[in-house]
Amino acid sequence: MNVLSLSLVGLGIVLIALGYSRARGPWQRYQALKTQDENVARYEAWRGGLRDDAKTGASVAMELLRRQARMGATISGAGFLLVLAGFVIR
Repeated sequence: MNVLSLSLVGLGIVLIALGYSRARGPWQRYQALKTQDENVARYEAWRGGLRDDAKTGASVAMELLRRQARMGATISGAGFLLVLAGFVIR
């Protein structure tokens, strides 16, 4: 392996780790909010109340967390492509 391929692999590994660390926290908080929202919907259905589809603070937070997790996953994906390119270039 030459210097270019080793540097691509190294940079790719760094990007994968960075993307994972950026996506892990928001994804866990998103899953917790999603579970809580499902519980509220189930409770309101049990009560017989209608649930409107208006934006709530939780839905805005879920959208923001989903966007942050998606950005981290994109960074990890770019790192994976760099690692792959490093192995292809010899």
